[in-house]
Amino acid sequence: MSIRISHTVSIPDSEIEMSAIRSQGAGGQNVNKVATAVHLRFDVGASSLPDFYKRRLLALSDKRLTKDGIIVIKSQQHRSQERNREAALERLKQMIKAAAVLPKKRRTTKPTKASKRRRLDGKAQRSQLKSSRKNVDLE
Repeated sequence: MSIRISHTVSIPDSEIEMSAIRSQGAGGQNVNKVATAVHLRFDVGASSLPDFYKRRLLALSDKRLTKDGIIVIKSQQHRSQERNREAALERLKQMIKAAAVLPKKRRTTKPTKASKRRRLDGKAQRSQLKSSRKNVDLE
């Protein structure tokens, strides 16, 4: 079994390390007894992902990525361990997919003459308004 990222890219389950831990916060007796939260660890450098994906993932400035290149995801939203496991895997999948999307190139543009004129007219109007608030000389 593996996680499918795209048509050509998938991650085998052997590369993903999951451990069950106790959830934080309120939850009554269940939270103290049952390890329902899931800690997912994925080593980007040692994975079978293509180099393009690895480079993009390691370049992210994400708090879930450690200095050693390991993605750590903690899931504790749901009451059952199985649903938390699915949620953690889905979040890993989304993170990898998001890293693969190239940002759109920015094209430099010039402001139009009309937009420059509107900006200057607005500034002149504001200046007129402020100057009209000044103290009036009564002599």
